[in-house]
Amino acid sequence: MKVIAMIPARYAATRFPFKLMQPLGSKTVIRHTYDNTVATDLFDDVFVVTDHKIIFDEITANGGKAIMSIREHESGSDRIAEAIADMDVDIVLNVQGDEPFVNAHMLQKLLDVFKDDDDKKIKVASPVKKILNHAHAANLNIVKVVVDKHMNSLLFSRSIIPYYRDENIIPSYYEHVGVYAFRKEALLLFSVWEMTPLEKAEKIECLRYQENGIQLRMVETEDAGVKIDMPEDLIKAEAYLKTIMQ
Repeated sequence: MKVIAMIPARYAATRFPFKLMQPLGSKTVIRHTYDNTVATDLFDDVFVVTDHKIIFDEITANGGKAIMSIREHESGSDRIAEAIADMDVDIVLNVQGDEPFVNAHMLQKLLDVFKDDDDKKIKVASPVKKILNHAHAANLNIVKVVVDKHMNSLLFSRSIIPYYRDENIIPSYYEHVGVYAFRKEALLLFSVWEMTPLEKAEKIECLRYQENGIQLRMVETEDAGVKIDMPEDLIKAEAYLKTIMQ
């Protein structure tokens, strides 16, 4: 089974423009993501796929591998689908460019889902972590997911889900971590489907799978680090980086 990692890297992010090129310690955010993905030693190859020469040059000038997108894309998955269309691969792992603290343990758990799936029923897998406080769950920049008894996704939303009407019952909240593992054929299907109504409304790309009848197998992890969504997240990331370098 050939497995590669692809890191979609859009230069002009909506909420935090140019965030991937922001300095984080001695490297940019995107270089941390690339180097940490390579360092897991789980993949036959790792690429950054980007829409901008600045990011392309940042990776290649430092010994990495990068691919320039040919077309404009609405989502990172669409960007990756274009890049891998003619590659001989089985599993594609999408590491978001703004997730600089990916690590081998979390990615290995995702890949294990496919190793144990002899019937190839699982098409997409993605990690979640438990949300431990209500304020965090209420943050609209954080994507939440509810799951069934088998950890298959039921719905993703930026809103608080589930809503607890009975205050005596405290539900489990899960935060979706922006890392995906796809079977190649599932990713290519995603790229030819039109954007779906919930995907457009929520700006959550995995809803396109959900609305086309494909559940994601969610894998619980505690190894999520810090995602860079907003400028204040960069401050948190600097503090987190110091703790793991001690």
